[in-house]
Amino acid sequence: MTLSQQLLDELWDFADPVASEARLRRAAGEAVDAGGRAELQTQVARALGLQVRFDEADAVLDAVSIEDSAVAARAALERGRVRNSAGDPQAAIPYFTAALDAASPPELVFVRVDALHMLAIADADQADEWTGAALAALETVDDPRTLRWRVALHNNTGWRHLDAGRVADAVTSFEAARDAAVRWGTPQQVQWADEALVEARFRL
Repeated sequence: MTLSQQLLDELWDFADPVASEARLRRAAGEAVDAGGRAELQTQVARALGLQVRFDEADAVLDAVSIEDSAVAARAALERGRVRNSAGDPQAAIPYFTAALDAASPPELVFVRVDALHMLAIADADQADEWTGAALAALETVDDPRTLRWRVALHNNTGWRHLDAGRVADAVTSFEAARDAAVRWGTPQQVQWADEALVEARFRL
């Protein structure tokens, strides 16, 4: 079983990882499917990582029973996020790569793009290649929630360009992020894209 992203969206509030942890623990405790319960436990670990409780996050992941590709991918992804958040992106890269490999089944494209998105963050020297692979993976996708990844991918590329002084390229990427946000994203993502465009255009 692979959890629906809609369910995870209902459980997650990234601005409040403490409350998210509580909801995710409750959902994991109520889950009747072992695979779904294991996936939810990986999200508990993610919530702990966002609280800078890295050892506890690893301990939760140690207890996860990995019996299918979805759980393997999510567990590796969260192992990587813990290390990246702890300031060791080099240690995170092998986990993100393992998540990418595990998320090869078509039904795991959302997680596969997440792994590529994290590789672009952790492996800065290859960020454009990882982002290109993520965008390519979305070419055959028609699910609006999965296509929302285009917002983050273009946004992150825009900030990389801006930090490197490539202002015109940054504007192009932020415009693509805004277009994606209008089409598939949230109102907050549209607002963030507008703010990024204002900053980038100011530097032209």
